[in-house]
Amino acid sequence: METTQSGPAFLGKDTPLPASPEEAQLDYVPNPRPGTLYLVRFAAPEFTSLCPVTSQPDFAHLVIDYAPGETIVESKSLKLFLGSFRNHNGFHEDVTVGIGQRLAEEMKPRWLRIGGYWYPRGGIPIDVFWQTGKPPEELWLPDQGVAPYRGRG
Repeated sequence: METTQSGPAFLGKDTPLPASPEEAQLDYVPNPRPGTLYLVRFAAPEFTSLCPVTSQPDFAHLVIDYAPGETIVESKSLKLFLGSFRNHNGFHEDVTVGIGQRLAEEMKPRWLRIGGYWYPRGGIPIDVFWQTGKPPEELWLPDQGVAPYRGRG
């Protein structure tokens, strides 16, 4: 867990966008409701990365849902991490699953899922989904709220 003794490393500080996802530091803070089963959702409707073949921009609506364990991800560090993909070449599958796996490995939530709803390139939208396993039985899982492709609107 990357935090400073005075708290999160980025909160309240002028922080440049990391050059790459590998350089991006995710910051975690103690779960304010340890022992309580609840869902946290982050939506990034304007996520971008680059096509690894053409280097043209790819656009997605990402939805990250997780049930916290001992920590939660600090939202500014997550925003910077997601922003670091603007200059990253990666296939939709690798980008979506990689984000989910990094969060799961570092944060160790009780459960996590990510939906990557990618806008069409070449006329085909690609949607990518990954989760850590079965969700806890009593966890309320709302629909991710992203319509099947019809202009994603």
